[in-house]
Amino acid sequence: MSIAQLDAAEQEPRKIAYLVNQYPKVSHSFIRREIAALETQGLTVARFSIRSCADELVDPDDVKELDKTQIVLDHPWSELLLTIAGVVLQRPIAFVTALSLAFQLGFKDESGPLYHLAYLAEACVLLAWFKAANIDHVHAHFGTNSTTVAMLCHVLGGPPYSFTVHGPEEFDKVRAISLAEKIRRAAFVVAISSFGKSQLYRWTALEDWPKVHVVHCGLDQNFLAQEFTPIPEQRHLVCVGRLSGQKGHLLLLEAVKQLIDTGYRFTVVLAGDGEMRSQVEGLIAAYGLQNCVSITGWVSSEVVKAQLLKAQALVLPSFAEGLPVVIMEALAIGRPVITTSIAGIPELVETGVNGWLVVPGSVESLVKAMRAALDTSPAELETMGKSGMAKVAQRHNIDLEAAHLARLFVESGQS
Repeated sequence: MSIAQLDAAEQEPRKIAYLVNQYPKVSHSFIRREIAALETQGLTVARFSIRSCADELVDPDDVKELDKTQIVLDHPWSELLLTIAGVVLQRPIAFVTALSLAFQLGFKDESGPLYHLAYLAEACVLLAWFKAANIDHVHAHFGTNSTTVAMLCHVLGGPPYSFTVHGPEEFDKVRAISLAEKIRRAAFVVAISSFGKSQLYRWTALEDWPKVHVVHCGLDQNFLAQEFTPIPEQRHLVCVGRLSGQKGHLLLLEAVKQLIDTGYRFTVVLAGDGEMRSQVEGLIAAYGLQNCVSITGWVSSEVVKAQLLKAQALVLPSFAEGLPVVIMEALAIGRPVITTSIAGIPELVETGVNGWLVVPGSVESLVKAMRAALDTSPAELETMGKSGMAKVAQRHNIDLEAAHLARLFVESGQS
């Protein structure tokens, strides 16, 4: 259903601003897909980012997105200061109200008031940009500083805002980021799973519960229309994700070592990069796993897909997650998943059906699941993979999810 049908010709399609702290980013392909699907629905979407991460980009589609994105901190400070001064002069009462809110938020947050003064300055700049672009509504991804900026911009007199909460970061510091206040002031809020919705209910006043909606992250036809590729005979696993503490790479290496020590022969590719790379490389060397574990560094979404197709299964032993898009991607192309039973993951992965759920933080549970996957025949893995394909197609089609989100944008403009 298109926006034109949703509107029933009552109003022009809305112009939406997407605001992200860093966009485009290597790990944010799901936002790019969401924007593209919304545009297919008939919405006009303008991209805004607080800061750039252009140096990290390897995906050609991300590079194209960068050209479409206005980045606040890429502009000269002289230009930004003039814009801020204009807001102060034109809207002094609103500015004082927003300044007071910024201080209230800052004293609760470990980042402190100075950072929130910077967020207020960014909000002033975006207020002017949104007005120039005739923006009707702002949608932020992640309930952290990008939503803080959107909220302050709204207090200054800018457009209404909504935001998508992914977790786990937002749920780790609910009070520090004033999540309840952001929900109270928002037009609506999106959770990416039923688990996420339940966590927002925990911290939200009952009267604000109707604002909370589930809109899944989705995949486009590049994944959903993929014909099934047979499971390879070679025992090979892939782990896709930033090399960071929450993804469980060090636990994975311990599990690999235990399996190798008991006679299993297989390979693992770690597709990604990050702040823990040197520690991961050090543990690979210490465990003598150089011949069976390799690291790709940052790779494009097409390379991620190719790595998944080469593997018998995806393994992702995370300690904290929302609902990882790479799990959807793996299942969509017929690869079972070994992952932890946390957050929204059990809503998608079922042990013995399309993968294996393991106890978070338990190397014993991880070893058991990896052993089961390695001992499962390609024919049985194929059955599991096809089950995963069906479930993702049902729950994570980006066109269907974007239609739901587009409807929320339209309804928020009519209320």
